[in-house]
Amino acid sequence: MTPEDLRAAVAAGILDEAAAARLKALVDERAGKRSSMPVEDEPFEFFRGFSEIFISIGLVILLSGVAAMLAWFGGFGLLVAVPLMTSAIAWWWAGYFTLKRRMTLPSMVLATAYGAGVLIFAFTLLVQGNLDDRMVAVLSFALGAVAMVLWYRRFRLPFSAFLTGGMVLGAIYAMTASAANLAGLMMDGSGYNAIFDLTESPAFASATLIFGIGMFLVGMWFDTRDPHRLGRHAATAFWCHLMAAPALVNTVAVTLLNSKGGVGLLAVALLAITLLALVIDRRSFLTAAIAYIALVISWVMGGGDGTQWIFILIVLGALITAIGTWWVQLRAAVMRALPNFPGKARLPPW
Repeated sequence: MTPEDLRAAVAAGILDEAAAARLKALVDERAGKRSSMPVEDEPFEFFRGFSEIFISIGLVILLSGVAAMLAWFGGFGLLVAVPLMTSAIAWWWAGYFTLKRRMTLPSMVLATAYGAGVLIFAFTLLVQGNLDDRMVAVLSFALGAVAMVLWYRRFRLPFSAFLTGGMVLGAIYAMTASAANLAGLMMDGSGYNAIFDLTESPAFASATLIFGIGMFLVGMWFDTRDPHRLGRHAATAFWCHLMAAPALVNTVAVTLLNSKGGVGLLAVALLAITLLALVIDRRSFLTAAIAYIALVISWVMGGGDGTQWIFILIVLGALITAIGTWWVQLRAAVMRALPNFPGKARLPPW
């Protein structure tokens, strides 16, 4: 029985996720965990066929048309409620495309339409009150996050965790960051490096770091509930790590790069990030760190003129390709070298 068979059994309601995980664990114990796992053991599904792309395009056009029609017939008074009505329609249609047809990409389109509709409605409604701009933004994003949690509880769509994270990040930024300070950083030329530097922009960078840590912990909670990566918990963890990785890597890397230790400290941090990615078996952290790995290679090679950048690209490409090709073997070596620590047995088998 393949992992695809088990996922199909879970999707059809023949097995629940706990029973499927126990069955997979038993099979692994009998056949040998490492030998029974596929070479690529981080499943990800964006769509199952071109029909889902076709339907998703139709849903985008249809939702846009419905929103435009409601606004045209209703005037300004209804215009305030149009985003909420669009969200309600998306919720209604998700009952068919998500729960009945179990289509991935159309479900993602509907979840995005739902979350955007709730967020726009909240902004439109709250801005008419006596609240200041910061409070309007915080409450709107917070309401959007709550709405996406409700979507996840109803439809169990892993992608909704990504949208929830985006709403939470928006609320954190609205609560802690200063638009004037950020605009000043961009205008004086420091730009991206200053925004994610804990010393240059402490509020914005700290908010990013806290958010990254939080999303990482949420992702690990989902990961440990499905270490064999059979069902929605592992897929939900994927989206959580996809949000956490840029937030953590950018903040840590930029802060170290701008510090006294410079690229040397960055190299140590990237090594630690690589080991973390191997331990939790998630490639997203290395994907977020590719640009910084290129900087370290440039530093090691002693420069970055046109000719040297050709070699830097070759070395970077070879390094990433090698890590991806022998990921399973590298992870097994790292996990065997590490001593036992709390939660090690609940990580994906190696």
